[in-house]
Amino acid sequence: MRRETDFFDVFRETLDKLDGEGILVVAGDPPNPITIGWGTLGYIWHRQIITVLIRPTRYTFGLMESARDFSVCVLPDRYAKTLAICGTRSGRDTDKIKLCDLHPEKGLKSDSNFIAESEIHFECRIVHKHRLDPATLDPAIIKRNYPLSDFHMVYYGEILGIYRNA
Repeated sequence: MRRETDFFDVFRETLDKLDGEGILVVAGDPPNPITIGWGTLGYIWHRQIITVLIRPTRYTFGLMESARDFSVCVLPDRYAKTLAICGTRSGRDTDKIKLCDLHPEKGLKSDSNFIAESEIHFECRIVHKHRLDPATLDPAIIKRNYPLSDFHMVYYGEILGIYRNA
């Protein structure tokens, strides 16, 4: 059973997971989960927004480019192996849902799927996106994170609903 919850009730927990093992972004139909470790939660344009960064070399990039919405799923600690698989295997040649024995469900306020095993999930509608511009990015960040010049696309998702597994 899922219950809707408040942005601030899940803020710290979500950021801790993002900074730790990571969180899942789920896009596409059939759904494809990818583990991310970079993103933000905040308030922009008078809306609650979550940003997620996806490299153009990732399979999920193509799914996000054709999507109107996506979900962000925070898994319990016992899913560390799942997060590792979803962050290192490509959805181009691996059915990560099947491999990790995950169970997607249709969103409650969006068309995107979320992972039933998540303890928290966000349903988001893409309201903006932009590719990171190396001309305006700190050179130290480029040197450390972009040796292949594969700059992320940043997707801004308006949070339509936040749910906790009750």
